[in-house]
Formats: sequence, structure tokens, C-alpha cells
Amino acid sequence: MSAVTCLATPEEWATGTLDLAGYLERVGYEGPVEPTAPTLRALHRAHVAAVPFENVDVVLGRRVAVDLDSLQDKLVRQRRGGYCYEHGTLFAAVLEGIGFTVDRLLARIGADRVRPRPRTHMALHVRAGEDEWLADVGFGNALLEPLPWGEEGWRRHGSWTYRMTLGPEDTWIVEQRTGNAVTPLYSLVDQPVHASDVVMANHFTATHPSSPFVGQLVAIRKDDDAFLRLRGRTRTVERSDGSSEVRDLDAGAVLATLQDDIGVPLSEEDAAALEATLVD
Repeated sequence: MSAVTCLATPEEWATGTLDLAGYLERVGYEGPVEPTAPTLRALHRAHVAAVPFENVDVVLGRRVAVDLDSLQDKLVRQRRGGYCYEHGTLFAAVLEGIGFTVDRLLARIGADRVRPRPRTHMALHVRAGEDEWLADVGFGNALLEPLPWGEEGWRRHGSWTYRMTLGPEDTWIVEQRTGNAVTPLYSLVDQPVHASDVVMANHFTATHPSSPFVGQLVAIRKDDDAFLRLRGRTRTVERSDGSSEVRDLDAGAVLATLQDDIGVPLSEEDAAALEATLVD
């Protein structure tokens, strides 16, 4: 287990305005509200099932805010989705409100040590008593449940399989097994970050030309059996046995998939603006 202590405080993340009841209603959770492994597991699953991964605001040229008040307005009251910083910041506040101890971490997508990518993904190190977990509701190709921190065996989440492995220089690698293939999803060190680090990473992800979320729609829904992704006008469904289906859609079908299958509500104005970005 890690000996790193949390550098940031709940006050730094301004979690005092958390509307816990509103969040629990948003994700449809009616179970016990206490800092235990069953509660964390159930909340993690409820969040992934209810709150989609999407970057509509980035595509429409809007500022992506990662303060708790803005996130509660967007993800809870407007019932929208978001990407990792939005999901992770909200979920961390919820867990702290329940009584868990949470460190926010920044991870590198993949595990390439020759040309490592920047730390542009947010995940959480969660503690309660002697128990520790990796929680991640905002990866898109998400963990459906938290992983016990430091336990390197494979874990099944529905039909999907994940593990954490310890690599060089105290780097943890999160991997997914699909069929016979093992894919490194991201790598991280157990080094808590500050709110200002997340603001900077979010700014890069929302604005830099090399970001995969700038210039194209990305929206995802994952459940026990399938992973549905929209990238631009391409609709992909992947399954845990390694099979996949790929289709190119017209703009109308993209909007229908986004709203009906992935669960992102759009106003008429936003739908029209988004459709304009999808036309050749």
C-alpha cells in the first residue's frame, strides 16, 4: 500500500457546496451512504451507468469549467455528461462528502516509456480505513467498478477484465484484457495533485490542437457487455470478446445516437450547432 499522503485539502477543491442528495438522485442510487467498499462499488457503477462521457462543449467552443458548482449544474441539474476532469472532480467531492479520503491523480494515456504522453487523465486514489482503491468514472472506456489499489490480479467487471500492474519507477499501469489482447489504458504514479494542476490539464485538453477532444465529437457509453463510442460521425461498438462493429453515420443519425443511445440531452440550439460541425 502507498505511504503517500494527500497534499491537497477538501477546502482547496471547494467541496463545501456539494449537493449530495441531488447527485444521488441523478445517478439513481438509493443504497447506504457510508464509506465502505460496497458503497463505493455501487456508486461507481451507478455513476458510469448514468453520466455519459462527452465533449460537446469543447466541440461547440465553450469553456469547460471544473469547479464543483459548475459541474453540479452541468452534470447533475442539466443531466449532461463530461470528460475525465468533470467526472473525476464531481465524484471525488461526492466520496469526500460521504467520508472517504480521496487523492486526485493525473495519469498518462497508454504506457509508452520512450515517448510518454502528458498527464492528461484524471483518476482517484480512494481510502477508507485500511482499504484503498483506484476509482475512475471518467475514462470513457471506463472501469465499471473500482480496483483494489495494489492488487495485481485480473478483476472482472461484467464481461470486461482489468488489472493494475506495478512497472518501473513506482508507476502503476492499468490494463484491460479483450479476448486474447492486453491493452495498457493508462499509467500513473501515486502522487496527489492540486486543483491548479487539474485546471491546467483541463485547459490543455480542451484547447490544444493535439488534444483528441478538440475538433471532433467524442461520446461514449459503456456497460457490462458493450462499449459504444461516437468519434465524429463514426459509430463503434466493441465487445469484450474482441469483436466490433463500425459504421459511418450521417449528421442526423449522430445526433440521434448521441441523445438516445448515449444519453446526452441537447437543446434545439445545441443540436443545430453540433449538427453544423458534422456536415462535410
